[in-house]
Amino acid sequence: MMGLGSTIGAGLFLGTGVGISAAGPAVLLAYVIAGFLAILVMQMLGEMGTVIPASGSFSEYAEHGIGRWAGFTQGWIYWLATVAVLGAEITGAAGFIGSWFNVSPWIPAAVCVVLFGIINLLRVRSFGEFEYWFALIKVIVIVAFLIIGALLILGLLPGHSFIGTSVFLEDGFMPNGLGGVAAGLLAVAFAFGGIEVVAIASAESEDPEKSLVNAVRSTILRISVFYLGSVIVITFLLPYSILGDASTAAESPFTMVLERAGIPGAAGIMEVVIVLALLSAFNSQIYASSRMMHSLASRGEAPRIFTTTNKDGVPATAIALSVLLSAVMVVLNYADTGWLLTFMLNAAGASLLIVWVLIAVSQLRLRRQLEALHPLPIRMWAYPYLTWFALALFAGIAVLMLSDATARTQLFSAAAMFAVLAVAGVINAKVRGINPTSTLPLT
Repeated sequence: MMGLGSTIGAGLFLGTGVGISAAGPAVLLAYVIAGFLAILVMQMLGEMGTVIPASGSFSEYAEHGIGRWAGFTQGWIYWLATVAVLGAEITGAAGFIGSWFNVSPWIPAAVCVVLFGIINLLRVRSFGEFEYWFALIKVIVIVAFLIIGALLILGLLPGHSFIGTSVFLEDGFMPNGLGGVAAGLLAVAFAFGGIEVVAIASAESEDPEKSLVNAVRSTILRISVFYLGSVIVITFLLPYSILGDASTAAESPFTMVLERAGIPGAAGIMEVVIVLALLSAFNSQIYASSRMMHSLASRGEAPRIFTTTNKDGVPATAIALSVLLSAVMVVLNYADTGWLLTFMLNAAGASLLIVWVLIAVSQLRLRRQLEALHPLPIRMWAYPYLTWFALALFAGIAVLMLSDATARTQLFSAAAMFAVLAVAGVINAKVRGINPTSTLPLT
């Protein structure tokens, strides 16, 4: 459920219109490409994670497959990107909550930061239970949306006639040509960011191998039903020309569809769902960032104080750091202090590309060693060709990002962060008397 919930974020409800506006119904091709990449990444993570279950996940895989510097860089870039967006998520949720109760947004922001800090300090089973219900609510909403949308399309709701493909093909499947599809791909390329948290969380489950196998095998179904299903419903019911980036729940394509179906209070319902999505993402990312910091500290790549755990084995000091920095990021969001916040958020926007590239390279380098060590419950398909194909697609997305001013800034910011961290990784290894290019042996 964490894997399922992590892919259903506020971006699905508010940002879907951006890609549709750019590509029209052909945005489905962009989602298929992005979804295919996400599935390949999950398959790679599953292959490595079932043999090397670790809370450091892909950071440790990079250390095993590429070198000490790569493990350091992978872990820190993921941690920094996660921390950067914590403030944006809680700020967004607090804005909605503050308007509900007519209070200043910083009050619900402070309450949420403290509340979710406490939740993360509980036993991991309690955290998992809490996140399960968060994810379940989002899943129920999406399923209800898909059912209502299908009934609308088929004209089976009272007072509605058959729509079929009349809206979907009104201006053709690809109204803006291949350029529109490329722009749509740029808008949705990182829509599935967050699925990698499954590999981190599985290490703390009762049966890591079984948990990860189940999560990986359900990825195709999750992406097909929840994302592609939602986009199909929207493109069948709403002209692409009226959609765009939604800044409020009322502007969400999901709200427009529900209002078309005559659902009372659709905007209010979507506000609640968007807040739950933001809070769920905030909760999961405190979890993921704290585990990554704990792993880095355990490997000597972060201060040793962050190896401390409480009596339930929860990395308390690492969680405290994430909570503290989330509060700092909230303050920076409200203060709008300029270049630092902008740089962090821009770097976070493209850092997923770097994380996924290093996952693919790690899998290429580790496959033979993993096979020699343990039978593989999950195997990357068509090795090594599909892995190389994924890397080629990543390169294509990077080139595409260079053509857009906003995406180009994100790419350059992430590249600068990567370069600084790579140098820091080399220095860290040399200070510890370790060859930066040496790999951590598999045992």
